[in-house]
Parts: sequence; C-alpha cells; structure tokens
Amino acid sequence: MKRIVLMALLALALPLAGFASSVDFSNHNGTLTGSSSGLTLTGSVLTDVDGLGGAGLVQGNLGTVSFSTGSFISTVGNISTFNGGGSFVITGNGTSGMPSGVIFSGSFTGPVELILVASSPSGGNEYALVGSISGTWGNGLQTTTGGTTQNFTFFTGKNGWMGTSTQGSGDTLIATVPEPGTLGLLGTGLVGLAGLVRKKLKG
Repeated sequence: MKRIVLMALLALALPLAGFASSVDFSNHNGTLTGSSSGLTLTGSVLTDVDGLGGAGLVQGNLGTVSFSTGSFISTVGNISTFNGGGSFVITGNGTSGMPSGVIFSGSFTGPVELILVASSPSGGNEYALVGSISGTWGNGLQTTTGGTTQNFTFFTGKNGWMGTSTQGSGDTLIATVPEPGTLGLLGTGLVGLAGLVRKKLKG
C-alpha cells in the first residue's frame, strides 16, 4: 500500500513539473523589409492578447510587435529559410490593463521559414513566416518558449521576398516555463508530502 501511494505521488509530480501556461498575442499591419541580411518587421500593432496575467481576451491598440531574423540561407521550392537569432519584442502601451513597456523580449531559436502559401491573380504572393522563439517576460523572472506565425503579401517587382511588404496579420503563442527555483520548491514540497504520508501509514 505504501509503495502504491508513493508511486501515485511521483506520477503527480511529473506532469506538475512540466506544467506551462501560455499567452496568445495577435498583431496587424507593419512593414516587413527583406534583404540578404534577413527580415525585419517594424510598426506592427499589438491588437489582441489572451491569457496575460490570467486575464481573458483583451483587444484594442495595445502596443507593438517587432522582430528581426538572422541572415538569408536559401530558397528551396516554396520555402525561403533564414538563420535564427535576431530579436522578437512585444511592447505594451499601458492601455486596457496592458503593461507599459516590454512585455516579452527574445529571439528566434532556430531557422525561420518564409513559406509561399498562395498566389493571387492580382500579382500578390501570400507568405507565412514561421519560427520558434525563446526569451523572458519584461520582469525578467520567467523564461518563455513559443512560436510565431506572421502573414504577409508580396507583390511582383519585389524580387520574391526581397524588398518591402505590408503585413496582414500575425499570431504568437508563448508558453511560460516555471523557473528552476520554482520547480525545486515544488519537488521539495512533494518529497515532504511523501514523507508525511509514509509516517502516517507507519503509525
């Protein structure tokens, strides 16, 4: 019986240690500039935030989203690939309960792909930029990991992805990973709980 209880506590500890909540950020508009040095997004408006600080969906002009990638690697088929690194910054403007200042600051953790998803008769090519990011919240207390998808339309005469383009929309989902210290406290608490249960069973 004792072994069953201890095994149950360990089984509970594993999913708790891996627990992470997530925040969903949406942005619109802005200008994407492309060159052999990489891609840069400026002037994109943060319009929707869902889950920040346990809050529900908040909408409006809430701040800005900007990023830069590493240098261009190659184009194979409908996918252009860029090096990771660069930066990915989400900034709040203090309205509708949003923080004023940097909400998230990080960078791309691996290659970034610009994928051709559709071509239109008007001459515009629609692309989705997809990449994984990692960084910290503005308070610097929690590390975060996540991914982003940003959508753009390039028109003929821009040499593929080179030149400038207006963004349509973007979505970034960031998972909050508990700090190692927090996980350590959680582990210590569970070990202590296991000890109490064991003591009671002996008594």
